[in-house]
Amino acid sequence: MDIGASANLEVVDKFCYLGDMLSVDGDADAAVEARIRIGWNKFRHLAPLLTNRDISLIRRGRLYSSCVRSSMLHGNETWSVKKENEVALQ
Repeated sequence: MDIGASANLEVVDKFCYLGDMLSVDGDADAAVEARIRIGWNKFRHLAPLLTNRDISLIRRGRLYSSCVRSSMLHGNETWSVKKENEVALQ
């Protein structure tokens, strides 16, 4: 396939690749924001279970760790994290 001179390419500041947000400057701000949003969505989805007093606190803690926290930290091994990103995730 010959792209040639007629190809128009869109220049963007950030984009989603394999579920992770990448930004042009290489920092992790976009990825951290996206993961925080995913964590809150997961928390809202599981809120009836996480706030149910009939379920033991230990089980609710395990549910939070395995579903909410893990969804927030997915892929963080590749982030170049700054202190402000760590604070935002906490």
